Amino acid sequence: MELERAIEDYTVHLAVERGYSAQTVRAYRSDLQALAGFARGRDKHTTSDITLDLLRDWLWTAAQEGRSKATLARRSASARGFTAWLTRTGNEAVDPALRLRSPKPDKTLPRVVNRSQMAGMLDALAAQAADGEPGAVRDQAVIELLYASGIRVSELTGLDVDDVDLERLTVRVLGKGSKERVVPFGVPARNALVGYIGTARRALAVPGSGPALFLGARGGRLGTRAVYDLVAGLLVEIPGGGPAGPHALRHTAATHLLDGGADLRAVQELLGHASLGTTQIYTHVSTERLKESYRIAHPRA
Repeated sequence: MELERAIEDYTVHLAVERGYSAQTVRAYRSDLQALAGFARGRDKHTTSDITLDLLRDWLWTAAQEGRSKATLARRSASARGFTAWLTRTGNEAVDPALRLRSPKPDKTLPRVVNRSQMAGMLDALAAQAADGEPGAVRDQAVIELLYASGIRVSELTGLDVDDVDLERLTVRVLGKGSKERVVPFGVPARNALVGYIGTARRALAVPGSGPALFLGARGGRLGTRAVYDLVAGLLVEIPGGGPAGPHALRHTAATHLLDGGADLRAVQELLGHASLGTTQIYTHVSTERLKESYRIAHPRA
C-alpha cells in the first residue's frame, strides 16, 4: 500500500473510529508524515518498505538532530500505533515495530501555582473585569472555570451555553475519546459565569456565534491558542518552572484538591483520566511540595 495513502487512512480511523481529538490526530499525522519523508529520502514509498531498521534509523537521525526524548518517545508511539493498525487491517502481515524501543521521556513534575498566587491572579482578573469590559469579564470566567473544574483547554473551548448548569454548579464536557462527563465547579466560578453570560457574551455575540459558551473578539468560538496566550500572560509574572499554559491550571486544581484531602479516584473522575496511574503524578507533586516545606522549615532538614 502506498505510504502516504495509508497515513491518511489511519488518521481518518483515529478521528472517526477512535474518536481522537483534532489536536491528537494532527500530532499523529505530523509524526507519520515525518516518517514518510524520511522513507522517501531512502527511496521507500510503500508500507511494505517500513522495516524495523528503517524505524530505528529514523529515530536515531532525529536524536542526532537534537530532538528531545519526549519527541522521540512520541514518534515511536505514533509509528507503533500505525504499524499495528496496518497489521490488524491486513495491509501488512508482520508488524515491524513490535521490537522498536524508544527512550523514556525525562520525568518532570507539572507546574503548580500555589494557593496565594492563584488567589492573587483571580483577584487581579476580578479587578480588571469590574468595569464590565466584555473581554475582561470573559477572561475572568475562563480562568475561574479552568481552575474550579480542572478541565482541559480543548474541553473548555468546546463548551456550549447549554453545557453549563448554573443551578447545580456543574458543566458537561466532551473529553478524550468523545467520552462525556459532568464536572462540578464552585460558587466563585458560577458568579463569574453569570456575569459573563448575562452581559459580556451578549456584547461579544454576532449573528453567526451559535451556541458557543466562550466567544472571541470577533464573535466566533474562542480558540485554544487565545486561552493559552491568556494563561501564559498571567503566569509570566508568577515564579515557577514548567510550561506556562492552561494545563498548569489543570495541574494546580488537581494538586490543590489532593492537598485538601480529596480522594485520588474522585480526582481521576473529575479530570477524565482513563487510568489512575495518570492521576497519581499529582500525588508526587504533593509529596514534593511537602518535602520542600520540610526542607525550609525543619531545623534538622
